Amino acid sequence: MESVLTEDLRELAESSLPVEEFRDSTFLITGATGLVGSLLVRALLTCNRVYHLNLRVLAVVRNVEKARGIFGETESALDYVTADLATDELEIEEKIDYVVHAAAVTASRMMVEDPLGTIRTAIYGTDTVLQLAAKKKVRACVYLSSIEVYGQPSVSGKTTEKDLGYVDPGVVRSCYPEGKRMCECLCTAYVAQYGLNVIIARLAQTFGAGTLPGENRVFAQFARSILRGTDIVLHTSGESEGNYVYTMDAVYAILLLLTAGEKGMAYNISNEESHTTIREMAELVAHEIADDRIRVVIDIPKDAAALGYAPPVKMWLDSSRMRSLGWRPRVGLLDSYRRLIRWMRENNER
Repeated sequence: MESVLTEDLRELAESSLPVEEFRDSTFLITGATGLVGSLLVRALLTCNRVYHLNLRVLAVVRNVEKARGIFGETESALDYVTADLATDELEIEEKIDYVVHAAAVTASRMMVEDPLGTIRTAIYGTDTVLQLAAKKKVRACVYLSSIEVYGQPSVSGKTTEKDLGYVDPGVVRSCYPEGKRMCECLCTAYVAQYGLNVIIARLAQTFGAGTLPGENRVFAQFARSILRGTDIVLHTSGESEGNYVYTMDAVYAILLLLTAGEKGMAYNISNEESHTTIREMAELVAHEIADDRIRVVIDIPKDAAALGYAPPVKMWLDSSRMRSLGWRPRVGLLDSYRRLIRWMRENNER
């Protein structure tokens, strides 16, 4: 029986994704040891094996040994570029056809413990990548932004790409959403000044098969609670409305944007059906997957602010712009958890 991630990658390779457009191309993927970056690398290598596309993938990583632990050492189509995008230049001699910039600080605790590092990684790193993309005259570049750019939306209905709300720059954790906003502004500037074909992907919370060991966001904590048979403990009231998308659905969307996305445009990548509050999601998982063997417990620590949790937000993402390109999410919320838990079991993670 093949692993759940192998199933996902095979199904993506056999989908309607226009992979022939990638033939004889070189991809640069930053953040290649992160969740989305690593899955993009795996997806491209799988398509290369299935269709003999003569692809090359340049994976930008800080730690080559960590990368080898994820991808192994047998892929001739994969090469590593070692760089810390908070401080280093990117010097690459060969041609590059496509870029996906996925590198970013994603741990909430780091956002409050090292806000300057978070900002530098975002601004300096993105400018470095866009400079390289413009110099190489790439066919397309996708910047991975976040739904946190919306802040506190001012609309009562679904949130479209035009419905930006309020972010308080006086809050330390705002280094992340404000950094993402500035990076989107950089993308716009490179489109205007250099004609760079850069597209912005605003990702909802992305999880499923392929989630990396040590992941500590709520979806991983919920899954581990099920595996261990322990109660789900929420460290907030769980009132925030979450927007989610399955890992391989997100990867498909990003690769599709490289071929079909409109220059300078932002696209929400979210499964509109996978929308719920954090608490409702915890209760759904405890009931539907754990068969009520575990409970949901609220335990808000006194130092909650120091943990860097995002402020409560009420937002339901509209993904119609992404769907207009022919994208349809394949996996719903409960199946995302089932596949995540199967992946964790296959990798002996508890």
